[in-house]
Amino acid sequence: MNEPLAERIRPKTLEDYISQQHLVGKKGYLTQHIKQGIIPSMILWGPPGIGKTTLATIIATESKRPFYTLSAINSGVKDIRDVINKAKQSGGLFTTKNPILFIDEIHRFSKSQQDSLLGAVEKGWITLIGATTENPSFEVIPALLSRCQVYILNSFEEDDLIALLHRAIEKDSFLSKKDITLKETDTLLRLSGGDARKLLNIFELLVSSEEKVTITNDFVMERVQKNMARYDKTGEQHYDIISAFIKSIRGSDPNAAVYWLARMIEGGEDAKFIARRLLILASEDIGNANPTALILANNTFQAVTTIGFPESRIILSQCVIYLANSPKSNASYEAIGKAQELVRQTGDLSIPLHLRNAPTKLMKDLDYGKDYKYAHSYENNFVKQEFMPNDISTTKLYEPGNNARENTFREFLKKRWKKYKY
Repeated sequence: MNEPLAERIRPKTLEDYISQQHLVGKKGYLTQHIKQGIIPSMILWGPPGIGKTTLATIIATESKRPFYTLSAINSGVKDIRDVINKAKQSGGLFTTKNPILFIDEIHRFSKSQQDSLLGAVEKGWITLIGATTENPSFEVIPALLSRCQVYILNSFEEDDLIALLHRAIEKDSFLSKKDITLKETDTLLRLSGGDARKLLNIFELLVSSEEKVTITNDFVMERVQKNMARYDKTGEQHYDIISAFIKSIRGSDPNAAVYWLARMIEGGEDAKFIARRLLILASEDIGNANPTALILANNTFQAVTTIGFPESRIILSQCVIYLANSPKSNASYEAIGKAQELVRQTGDLSIPLHLRNAPTKLMKDLDYGKDYKYAHSYENNFVKQEFMPNDISTTKLYEPGNNARENTFREFLKKRWKKYKY
């Protein structure tokens, strides 16, 4: 049987579609759009293997629209124009039956390729559905993004993945003839990484040569043969590789970090995707232990955006090695996490009067801004006063990291803020 399991049991209707109830449930946004016969252009954003392509196909089928599809990996501007011309001939302008053009991995399209879609979307020749694993705010041009609704597809829950396995056992014409028992699924689910396509590929590998099989954790580990040297451009190992990459830099291992960088480069990963992750890491894992790291990471992002491959590999390598060798601190990351949690727990606490803005006479009469002390008017540009809401006045959110720079922060704060007990 040449057709893979994921294709054989691909759902054909919204009722069969597992998960994403906020979109396809009885009161879901897309369900309502289909009922009304009005399908907006949209971007489906979510991790790999959660059914973006399937959902686009179902939308076209249930809305009875012509359906055209392109992959951003191997399509150019000419391909886009050819499909748009076909779509113009098969549908009317701004009718309820406008053809749907589905573009997989739309984040891989260049600006010029995305520009070539604008006219067709604006004039109603097509309804665009784009699928992406990357934040469309960064990867889709503003003019096109403003003409699309963005729908977020959530990762599969454990129950969703197990339901997929049961569907395969019960509904697939090939597997339904076998005696398959799901005794333990922890390892199988872990290896899938939440990717339904990957889960079904592994599952089919496990049971294809067996007439009677019991799935246990040990059985899965013994049978699954994974080629970890391969970087899958379609996204099945995408998050595993980037995870290893980030953890190597966080762990101050430049050799491993450059190795994983090379894996991504050789696998065709987008340079901007890599540089964006370095920007996040420079703040999350290095922070004020070495503030220059963020500056270098930002310059790296700007440089690779301008230059592109193959030269960008040198710039990325330089930045990766610098970040790996930098002192580490997640103090800023921890501080904002604590602060957000505190806000969620305490709500909108009253702002001390002396910190409030007083642009009108009424506000001044209400003592807004009264008794505020201007720090620059005091010795060392500092004077003790309360800046937190009274209810949480002694709550410490920032704990300096144990590194040379933040140890100086600690001494600075000790001299000024005894209430926080630094």
